[in-house]
Amino acid sequence: MDLKNRPIWLFPVIAAVIAGIAGGALIWLSAQTGQGSNGSGAAPVRMSGEADIGGPFTLVDHTGRTVTDETFAGRPMLIYFGFTYCPDICPTSLQVMAAAMDRLTPEQRAEFQPLLITVDPERDTPEALAAYVNSPAFPESLLGLTGSEDQIREAARAYRVYYRRVDDDGTLAEYTMDHSSLIYLMGRDGEFVEVFPHQATPDQIASRLQQFLENNPA
Repeated sequence: MDLKNRPIWLFPVIAAVIAGIAGGALIWLSAQTGQGSNGSGAAPVRMSGEADIGGPFTLVDHTGRTVTDETFAGRPMLIYFGFTYCPDICPTSLQVMAAAMDRLTPEQRAEFQPLLITVDPERDTPEALAAYVNSPAFPESLLGLTGSEDQIREAARAYRVYYRRVDDDGTLAEYTMDHSSLIYLMGRDGEFVEVFPHQATPDQIASRLQQFLENNPA
């Protein structure tokens, strides 16, 4: 992906050019955003060239249905990794996603499938996710996805997502999760298109989504 004509707000999240390769330079994406409970960690970076982000996954949605990446083939996805016990970063990010989608026409909104993939499968059962994603503050068509520890680990690895459990007293109720806070835009064939950092505004995201639809009609 070329950085020419990219919005100025993306430039601060570019970290370093690793090397020039055929087809364009690859820029390393730091997964260590750490925008979970304590907001620590490095900022994400943009990519050019072929980004090794995304891939097959098998998870369970909040209705109990098994889904894979193929379930959403043909629809661009907006993917956020978070968890329902998150006190601030996760709900804020999902509200920003919703606000960005509200700036689109109904026809444009219908093109995208927003997804919340939990990084806390121990507590985020389908039932817990169902109660969470139905919040009117979140995107109307948001799906919550969970799975086994191994399934979540594989999905997070595919998207270069950082997460770790942070224990206060070792009990189920008291631990939290430190994690990256990024919104991924994936194309109709599951290919990586864009990553929006936590600082991105609804207007910035909406503008990019509209541009994507103009350049990639159904």
